[in-house]
Amino acid sequence: MVKRLLSVLLLVYSFNAFSQADSADSVDLNSLREYPKKNSLPVRRPIIEFQPVEVPSSQLDMKVNYWRNWVAFGININQASFSDNWSGGGVNSLAVGGNFNYKADYTRGDKNYVSELILQYGKIKNKGQLQRKSNDRIYWDNKVSLKLSKSWNFFGSLNFESQFDNGFSYAKVKEGDDVIEKATLISRFMSPGYLTESIGFEYKPNNFYWVRIGTGTARQTFVLDKDLYKTFPKNYGVDTGKVFRNELAFQLVGNFEKEVLKNTVIKSRYSMFASYEKLSAIDQRLDLAIIAKVNRFMNVTVSGIALYDDDASTKLQLSQAMALGLIFKFPN
Repeated sequence: MVKRLLSVLLLVYSFNAFSQADSADSVDLNSLREYPKKNSLPVRRPIIEFQPVEVPSSQLDMKVNYWRNWVAFGININQASFSDNWSGGGVNSLAVGGNFNYKADYTRGDKNYVSELILQYGKIKNKGQLQRKSNDRIYWDNKVSLKLSKSWNFFGSLNFESQFDNGFSYAKVKEGDDVIEKATLISRFMSPGYLTESIGFEYKPNNFYWVRIGTGTARQTFVLDKDLYKTFPKNYGVDTGKVFRNELAFQLVGNFEKEVLKNTVIKSRYSMFASYEKLSAIDQRLDLAIIAKVNRFMNVTVSGIALYDDDASTKLQLSQAMALGLIFKFPN
């Protein structure tokens, strides 16, 4: 009896052992794998602190440039030719012109100095006519100023104006059976030449517009050719036999230069000179130029000048020109 009972218990134990081994083989081992969580370990980030280091200015060897400079020069060439049987009519012509502009500006604190040099010269030759000048000017302007307020400065200026070449008037005269063109000398270098000194106040509300009010102005007119009066009786207001004339006056000068459209700039300058000796006749000049930029090196310029000076003519003098040419600027 006891042996049978032990046999049954042994049989039950063996069956349970095989059942547990089989269930262990069927367990999914992937569920038993564990991975560490991301950023589960704390990370200490270092704190970097910057400390300023003081270096004496004498050791930096730094220089401040208070000067600004601009240079521009250009060349214009115009040419036209026609065959002898051209039904529309026309005259063969060739025109060449050049200009040079230089401007320097020095600004430091409330003090300012500006120097501007304009050189222009051009000639035109039409078939059957004597050659003529299309442009001829030397202009050099210098100004120092001291800022009084946001828009007002006290200034002193000195400028010089003359021309390079001889100037002529032209008329047709008859010699025998022929009609020829005759040139009469009316001007040359330093005949006339102008030197103007002025002090006063300048109104400059922005970078593209300013007005100078010269309450104390003096101008010297030079005619170094003492024989010029023989062909030009007015002699630019200088008495015969003398080489210069001095005048005291009130002067007003205004300048406007701005890009009004993309690649299109308008430049204008108006000057008025009212001599205290002759307030009834005020000298005035207006220069106007519209400059359209075609590309980096090519511009189209339309310019005009209106001038009244009774020492040269009792009528208004007018000049107009249009040119397509090359222009180079530094800095560009």
